[in-house]
Amino acid sequence: MTNNADDTQEEKDFRSKYAHELQKKKMQSYANWHFGLDEISDELARVKHQAMITPGRRGEQIKYEEINKEILRRISIGHPVKQDK
Repeated sequence: MTNNADDTQEEKDFRSKYAHELQKKKMQSYANWHFGLDEISDELARVKHQAMITPGRRGEQIKYEEINKEILRRISIGHPVKQDK
């Protein structure tokens, strides 16, 4: 994974727009996500396939990173970390 601080302005804009689009996509609950396809996993499959066809493209790298961030964000919302008091 690359450091977002090294992104050009164009890459930052693309990353921001793509992250916003991912937030609109539907995802089945974490417990059942592997039993059926949803928009997030469909997008991940498309990005992985395109990355195999044209390896090294920055757009696919950014998309892959943002999809992973969105999945982790949704998991953390569904299962908040307990804090010790």
